[in-house]
Amino acid sequence: MKKVMILIGTRKGGFLAFSDPDRKKWDLKGPFFKGTQVHHMTYVGGDFGAVCATVKNDWWGPDVRISKDLGETWLEPKNGVRFAEGRELSVAQVWMMKGDQRTGKPILYAGADPGALFKSGDGGMNWDEVRSLTEHPTRDKWQPGAGGMMVHSICLDPENHHRMFVGISAAGAFRTDDGGKTWTPKNKGVRADFMPDKFPEVGQCVHHMEMHSSNPSVLYQQNHCGVYRSENAGDEWVDISEGLPSRFGFPLAVHPHDGDTIFVCPAESDQNRMLPDGLLRIFRSRDRGNSWQALTDGLPQTQAYQLVLRAAMDTDTLDPAGVYVGMQGGQLLASRDEGDHWEVLFNWLPPVSSVQTAVVEV
Repeated sequence: MKKVMILIGTRKGGFLAFSDPDRKKWDLKGPFFKGTQVHHMTYVGGDFGAVCATVKNDWWGPDVRISKDLGETWLEPKNGVRFAEGRELSVAQVWMMKGDQRTGKPILYAGADPGALFKSGDGGMNWDEVRSLTEHPTRDKWQPGAGGMMVHSICLDPENHHRMFVGISAAGAFRTDDGGKTWTPKNKGVRADFMPDKFPEVGQCVHHMEMHSSNPSVLYQQNHCGVYRSENAGDEWVDISEGLPSRFGFPLAVHPHDGDTIFVCPAESDQNRMLPDGLLRIFRSRDRGNSWQALTDGLPQTQAYQLVLRAAMDTDTLDPAGVYVGMQGGQLLASRDEGDHWEVLFNWLPPVSSVQTAVVEV
């Protein structure tokens, strides 16, 4: 039986929510890892079929966990997300995980603070640092953002198995065309208002980056200094912030069947990280960011002093697509009709750090 699954990472554990494809009634499972920060949860399908979570325990530190049975049991890696001895670096947090199913192998990537990428070729049991990124020649120009210096976005080109992108706060976007041997900064046209040089080679603060669902040359990013689109695989970016109430924000999601449709939820500013004017508005563009529509039906339009974090918005793959947003106040919001109407699925959760979806067999 097919079920829609929402994976919810929170400040105090992880949750899984399940529904039939009508998405009208949801069952919540969890919390997993009680009292532990779960920064990100994702599902990697195919033959691997696993729920992956990044965790940080106040006593044991950060690492990852893998479940092959939808949360019934969890596996710990044999060799976790750690720098090798002698590197004189330590992992502060593991911010996100991404499954790479392009070659049919159980490959996983983990993005970490301080500005590091790790790779596992055996389904998360053993991890190695991608040193070519950590040792990038521009590294001395990277600076931590308010949340640290993190690899938080990974985009995999489905047509070119050697190409992938990462987004790093605050270093910018980088692309590899040789499977991670070398990386090139891809930040042309992206502002860095907090730096003396407003358009540097590196140093931009990407907040979230996603790839078009059918055209891998088209990328979108919500940045510290605007929302941007690239139509040439990151070589150049254009500002698509006009029509939004703010240039600052964290989340961004792409429609699974129409990659010209994207969703963002702006915040007021870097100094005041709340919804602008206390209005909860999800903004949708159906033309790659050339114009924007505020979606408000079912959302509070007064005294909504909340924030949506960078990984706390996602879409499902049904038709019409569902859109899901997790709030710092512990609410999980959902729309079954691509954002036209909204409802609260769950209230009183811990502060939500990430939301992802999958369709699974149960």
